[in-house]
Amino acid sequence: MTTLSVNLNKIAVLRNARGGDEPDLATAAETCIAAGCGGITVHPRPDRRHVTTEDVVLLADLTRGRVELNLEGNPFAPQRPGYPGFVELVRRAKPAQATLVPDADGQITSDHGFDLTRDLGKLAPLVAELDAIGCRVSLFVDAGANESFEEARTLGVARVELYTGPYAHAFANGDFVSELQRCVDTARRALKAGLNVNAGHDLNQKNLGIFKRAIPELAEVSIGHALIGESLYDGLDRTVRRYLAILA
Repeated sequence: MTTLSVNLNKIAVLRNARGGDEPDLATAAETCIAAGCGGITVHPRPDRRHVTTEDVVLLADLTRGRVELNLEGNPFAPQRPGYPGFVELVRRAKPAQATLVPDADGQITSDHGFDLTRDLGKLAPLVAELDAIGCRVSLFVDAGANESFEEARTLGVARVELYTGPYAHAFANGDFVSELQRCVDTARRALKAGLNVNAGHDLNQKNLGIFKRAIPELAEVSIGHALIGESLYDGLDRTVRRYLAILA
């Protein structure tokens, strides 16, 4: 069974746009958990434009022993006021999974994965440190661009998360077969190397079913932007349940 991890960044964006506490992140998380999701994902950024360090600590307490917390971020982003650095944040929250993403401060959203051939040397000590904290390590990767999965597994990486933005964009344009095949091929190589495979970015109710059928071994999908947008029309509980039905 593929785990649905709901990304709550957009709830925090709405809250921060107005100030105050509404919409409430904890209530959103409780609603998703009650609907049956298996995880909560957040991607706190150093500029605190959506989920904050305080939110991460709150969600860590709320999810512990109930569903997995997946904490995403750039492990190379330096500490600054209000942001202790990714590894320190993982140390405080102790999530089930730490997903390392090579995003720059100015990016609106993540738009590419690590080049494992180039980046594994820099990532190795961070993977070891996160593994010592006790969380599973996943690396955000591009479909078709990484060939060093065996080395990543040797270093202690447990999963890769396929960046599905190109697939979703191609799906919306009606010509997605080649992008889907790139994802399938990359997933097969990762699985052969002993890594489990996650996926995320721009997945929605229209494109998820085909993707899941093409890669039935998917361990987890992390979905936020589309799910929160769809929930504005249909409600958060009902939308989460629809995603779970697709994955089933």
